[in-house]
Amino acid sequence: MRKIVLDTETTGLDPKKGHRIIEIAAIELEGRKVSKRHFHHYLDPEREVDEEAARVHGFTWEMLKGRAKFADIANSFLEFVDGAELMAHNAPFDMSFINNELRLLGLPPLQNPVVDTLKLAREMHPGKKNGLDALCNRYEIDNTHRSLHGALLDTELLAEVYFAMSRGQESLLDDEVPAMTRQSAVLKTDAQRAVLRILLPDAAELLAHEQLLLDIDKASKGACLWKQNVA
Repeated sequence: MRKIVLDTETTGLDPKKGHRIIEIAAIELEGRKVSKRHFHHYLDPEREVDEEAARVHGFTWEMLKGRAKFADIANSFLEFVDGAELMAHNAPFDMSFINNELRLLGLPPLQNPVVDTLKLAREMHPGKKNGLDALCNRYEIDNTHRSLHGALLDTELLAEVYFAMSRGQESLLDDEVPAMTRQSAVLKTDAQRAVLRILLPDAAELLAHEQLLLDIDKASKGACLWKQNVA
């Protein structure tokens, strides 16, 4: 059976409260490597993004307006995952959002078999942190480029984590199979990440900041670390 690693980013935590998908990504595994087939889209959620969610993935509704809606990509997504075993970290979260989007379109929920890698990790490492970053650190997978959550990047990292977690299974098949025979996921996509707005301070804000540092420096008798670093 084909295996597909998928991930979503959303406007919030609960589809029952009207939250929607803003990014969806899926990459296909080919044995012990990632194939060149992948699916990825940023989406207009047609609603505001919760501040807490925006801090996690960096997106606001303003940045996503005008992008494709889930209805526009639903058929191509269903075609991509058809007949595949799906794999996600905290799979109930992603599946609840995907099935909610399908429900809004009058479509039935996915019937694919689903593997929750978070559940697998907790069984393998009870009592330890098993978030994606923690697993990357445990298996020495480079995740330094993951400053914000992103569905496409996270599917690549999760594929690496899955290969590492299931590495021992190879000995059951062939002792001569090398432990790591995979490729990095292909991260080229037409769905370009929205440009983050950078808000620079105006003259009044810079002046107020400088005065604050002077006040701190005066109150601490010259021990203001920010002033020392600037100097």
